[in-house]
Amino acid sequence: MKQKKTLKLLNIVFLSIIGLSFAVILFFAYQYLLAYPTPFKGQISACSKEYSLNPCLVYAVIKTESSFNKKAVSNKGAKGLMQITDGTGEYIANKIGVESYNLLNENDNIRFGCYYLRYLINKFKSLNTALAAYNAGEGRVRCWLKNSAYCQDGINLTTIPYIETAEYIKKITKTLNKYQKLYGNIVDKSVKKK
Repeated sequence: MKQKKTLKLLNIVFLSIIGLSFAVILFFAYQYLLAYPTPFKGQISACSKEYSLNPCLVYAVIKTESSFNKKAVSNKGAKGLMQITDGTGEYIANKIGVESYNLLNENDNIRFGCYYLRYLINKFKSLNTALAAYNAGEGRVRCWLKNSAYCQDGINLTTIPYIETAEYIKKITKTLNKYQKLYGNIVDKSVKKK
């Protein structure tokens, strides 16, 4: 009789531990997913496909630039989800033949940001160098690429003289890796279907 009670108690303890462990895992998984959301799926999917970008990269840029705040405006005047300045917005609008746009509109901003990312990747041939240009500006990055203290091959920056830009690239890379782990297969499939 005592053995049955002990066995029953052990089963209850064991099931409680399993249930609690499962609840803790679900809680942290949920928190992790909340930390890396995927809003604006349709627009990001369409623009990623249009400009041959990894959608997880677009999510990483948006999370880093604005934390998905479509009304964000920086102290330097960059606007919207992907933080496009008025000057860059005008340049992009001319390139893609758009006369009317609003950088605080998520559709326009994502389209412009994706165009600009693709433009920078094509121009600089290196994702990290393109991201440096997205953050610090093309002109600065061109100067860094010509300086042997920062670049040895004219393509890849070995040193980034702006701490903000170096940290920006690290943050994007880390966030991109998180998005890839969480959503890579799902996001890639949705882009390929369209």
